[in-house]
Amino acid sequence: MERFAVIGLGRFGAAVARELMRLENIVVGIDMDAKLVNRMADSLTDGVIADATDEQALRELDISQYEAVVVAMGSLETSILCILNLKAQGVKNIWAKAASKPHHTILSRLGVTRVIHPEGEMGIRVAQAINYPLISQFMRLGGGFYLVDVEVKEQWGDKTLAEILAPLPDPGIVQSVLVRRKAEILPAPKPDFILQQDDRLVLAGSLTALKSLAKRWL
Repeated sequence: MERFAVIGLGRFGAAVARELMRLENIVVGIDMDAKLVNRMADSLTDGVIADATDEQALRELDISQYEAVVVAMGSLETSILCILNLKAQGVKNIWAKAASKPHHTILSRLGVTRVIHPEGEMGIRVAQAINYPLISQFMRLGGGFYLVDVEVKEQWGDKTLAEILAPLPDPGIVQSVLVRRKAEILPAPKPDFILQQDDRLVLAGSLTALKSLAKRWL
């Protein structure tokens, strides 16, 4: 099990903490608001009422023991103070929420591992889902390439992977990474692999090719 700390248990921090718990990790939630900590008490490994802008409080929590710390505090001042304290304690893997572009710039200059824009990232996912409803998850790989998670609908049942990719002029420009069938993972399926309804198909390819497929699948 990995150990994570989430500082700030508002809506975003609470969602992160719950998902980390669902993924079977050890998760400690930290907030100076006793109501928020108590609300999450049954959902976390441990909940701590503490001021993360206080370096001594973080030292007493032995914050450097965690694989990663998520700073989910919305205030610019408090998140900066918290991150400076985490850095002073030797925490290297810090994920931090930014509420604005200036906030993002400052956090980047502080050297956090990743700056998160919850509303912006969710907005992108919603737009993608509306535009391509059969594709439930997108992951950007860089260079114009993506991983996508596609739900196999009834009309695709008993069809081969080659038939599904047939609309492409060159099927090789999109690669099948895996098929998830209930609790089973089937890696790198071949073109003659027969899909079943409710399979989850993970594909990798250029954005142009994946867009072309998505439009023809509708």
